[in-house]
Amino acid sequence: MPQRLNASDPKFAAQFAEFLTAKRDTEAKADRAAADIVAAVRAEGDPALFAYTQRFDRFPLGPDTIRIRPEEMAAAFEATPAEQREALELAAARIRAFHEAQRPADLNWTDDAGVRLGLRWTALDSVGVYVPGGTAAYPSSVLMNVVPAKVAGVRRIAMAVPTPDNQLNPLVLAAAHVAGVDEAYRIGGAQAVAALAYGTDSVPAVDKIVGPGNAYVAAAKRLVFGKVGIDTIAGPSEVLIVAEQGQAPAEWLAADLLAQAEHDTAAQSILISDSAALLDEAEKAVTATLARLPRGEIAAASWRDHGALILVPNLDAAAPLVNAIAPEHLQLVLADADGFAAKVRHAGAIFLGAATPEAAGDYVGGPNHVLPTDRSARFSSGLGLYDFLKRTTLLGCSPEALRRIGPAAVTLAEAEGLGAHALSVALRLGSER
Repeated sequence: MPQRLNASDPKFAAQFAEFLTAKRDTEAKADRAAADIVAAVRAEGDPALFAYTQRFDRFPLGPDTIRIRPEEMAAAFEATPAEQREALELAAARIRAFHEAQRPADLNWTDDAGVRLGLRWTALDSVGVYVPGGTAAYPSSVLMNVVPAKVAGVRRIAMAVPTPDNQLNPLVLAAAHVAGVDEAYRIGGAQAVAALAYGTDSVPAVDKIVGPGNAYVAAAKRLVFGKVGIDTIAGPSEVLIVAEQGQAPAEWLAADLLAQAEHDTAAQSILISDSAALLDEAEKAVTATLARLPRGEIAAASWRDHGALILVPNLDAAAPLVNAIAPEHLQLVLADADGFAAKVRHAGAIFLGAATPEAAGDYVGGPNHVLPTDRSARFSSGLGLYDFLKRTTLLGCSPEALRRIGPAAVTLAEAEGLGAHALSVALRLGSER
């Protein structure tokens, strides 16, 4: 059964604190295994990569079979039913438009001291996109990771997708074609992350790795960070719904909760309301809905082990709880969703109103669905155009401008005991000391 909490209970603060810190993944075990895999692929290259693929994905891989050819992606798109092709193209267009709107402007100005200042944005040269392909395959993740990179102007985009038993998901390939993937590889897990980070004879290294994966993929990304950039360390998916009576049927809320729970047994779904009756109705609706789901067993385990129903005395009391949880996805099934959203400081993405299920955002909303998990929305954001761009600052001093600001630089350099720093400026000022 999901956990039931009541904010009016004297023990609530302690119960809520325990709830916040409960672990939902196997981080320590994954870290140890990923470290061995990453070290082996870094040291041995292709032989280790191929051996791990044989071990975990159960098929032989070699330099002639590791790549997914562009014509395979194109053929998969052509073979995709028209309705699915149109859905992929609609989703890609909306994602593209949203991320194009994020494009920042370069800066260039001269300040009162006569110093030229500026900032220039440039795209990364290469990006590796990891696409999950284990218990479920996600063509939507292809679009969400690749399309913004294309909008940013990344020159080379390499996709890694696990292919258990050498079975490729046709819709993932179709999405790769729509998004414009430059190269793709039949590899997954920590070994794929290592190959993308360090490079092998068959997989040229990239500059940054993005995309969600399981605990082993997350652990590997943590290990290679510094050698390459990463987007985030993704944990199990989560949704927090704040709802009030009369805004949506309990069946809607149940489906919304289970839309996250069906991702993984470690996923988490939380419902907060000021109505005990609504919480009861939603819990019953979840039980009824589970029997209809293809991934019902996974969703049931997630809901049983990590789900929560929280009763608050009023909706104002829900806002501090939301900010403490800092959810990946926040659905506001409220009459005044915008008013409540204004009180939220920590959430990966907010879905406003009963007609905006989080699942719509997973596919066709436009904003990115790669979002911070495990309370990391307190300090990080979802994937966006900026993740594929770098900032370079510009500084230009005329001799007159340096005479205005240089003496202060000399003073500070001397105070820090850095004589060459001070001399470098002082020589240009003609005031060596």
